[in-house]
Amino acid sequence: MRGRFLARVAIFATLLVLIAVGGATLVFLLLASALGAVVPAPHGALLAILVIVVALLLGGGVRRAAAPIGDLIEAAGRVEAGDYDVRVPERGAREIRGLARAFNQMAGRLERDAVQRRRLLADVSHELRTPLSVIQGNLEALLDGVHPPDHEHLAALLDSSRTLLRLVDDLRTLSLAEAGELRLHREPTDLAQLLRESVAGFRAGAEAADVTLDLEVPDDLPSPDIDATRTQQVLANLLSNALRHTPRGGRVTVRASHSVSGSVAVEVQDTGTGMAPEVASRVFERFFRGPDSGGSGLGLAIARELVVAQGGEISAQSQEGEGTTIRFTLPATFDRQPAGL
Repeated sequence: MRGRFLARVAIFATLLVLIAVGGATLVFLLLASALGAVVPAPHGALLAILVIVVALLLGGGVRRAAAPIGDLIEAAGRVEAGDYDVRVPERGAREIRGLARAFNQMAGRLERDAVQRRRLLADVSHELRTPLSVIQGNLEALLDGVHPPDHEHLAALLDSSRTLLRLVDDLRTLSLAEAGELRLHREPTDLAQLLRESVAGFRAGAEAADVTLDLEVPDDLPSPDIDATRTQQVLANLLSNALRHTPRGGRVTVRASHSVSGSVAVEVQDTGTGMAPEVASRVFERFFRGPDSGGSGLGLAIARELVVAQGGEISAQSQEGEGTTIRFTLPATFDRQPAGL
């Protein structure tokens, strides 16, 4: 497309040169005739007609090319002023239409980013307000003497501050992952052992909730090149969600498998309440929470970003009343290195 555009520019420049040469020649002939020189009349008339025709054709082409370019200039000014919903009609030469299409796609991405940024700010302010309000209310009660500064009330303050710190850490992890700036420490990892350790950390909570927690790992599970800490964070998010939505007497199963290429897949399956299709399709959106969901709505969004950062994929399958299965895959190796902090 760039070559065709340059060819059109070259033709346009050639026509300009021809008009300039023809016009200069016509002026020369007219001056020569005024000074008494003998000028063949047919030659001068033909040259004048040729100059006029070429000028008209060139003028029409300039108008047709200038109109869509003018649209782009006006639209670019509106984008600069913050109006991201502006679009330009795709008209004119093929190259100009391609430029207009690229501009519209760019404006669309800017508009989506602006909407997401506003939504993120609103969600963050909403999520931070709750623990801050609890901390402020308890501190005011302590200062006013309404509550004694005993262990119970100080523990409530500590819990709220931990909630606030956890939310800030989650937001930082999510923003770094989405920006591609999350540093990963990749190395061959014994995934079977990592799964055992992750499940062991939740056994006490599962027993307290009267939920059976199973682990199914094949003996020949390979050791993929992954970030063990980030993968364990993914598992922690998935297990905490599964246990939270599984009633007493239910079961949560962690299952691992691998392919011939060495990539691995991990499933966290529960026998909980399940989700409606419209809810299951949005569980990986940040701050999205289902009707019976607790937490900040960041856990699965972070899990998705951590899996994608390692070159993997994650998906959710669920049916109301029949439980949920979250499955993620990780490649054996991953060449792309995320940008450093």
